[in-house]
Amino acid sequence: QVQLVQSGGGLVQPGGSLRLSCAASGSIVIINGMGWYRQAPGKERELVARITEGGRTSYADSVKGRFTISRGDVRSTVYLQMNSLKPEDTAVYYCNLEGYTGYYYPGKKYDSWWGQGTQVTVSS
Repeated sequence: QVQLVQSGGGLVQPGGSLRLSCAASGSIVIINGMGWYRQAPGKERELVARITEGGRTSYADSVKGRFTISRGDVRSTVYLQMNSLKPEDTAVYYCNLEGYTGYYYPGKKYDSWWGQGTQVTVSS
């Protein structure tokens, strides 16, 4: 069983910074990538940032230049450094991991796991 545990988040003033952390545990044999999504009230969940096993990163246009995704020394750990936060960044943020457990074979469909979510509120 794979479990993702998130930490960080909270209330910050506009222009401030926060750091989110996510640690995955379980019998993961291959990681395709890890990412951060967010969901604001009344809106659909959207991809914020993603990092592949090879270290390639991608960001939503709305956070480019302000957010940075990175991995820890443990390959199943990922961080999201959020700077210059804006009120529109307010949302519940979710960590995601795509990968494989058990025996891998070409063509096997990957699984996707989610963290418990953490609230980020940007307000004065």
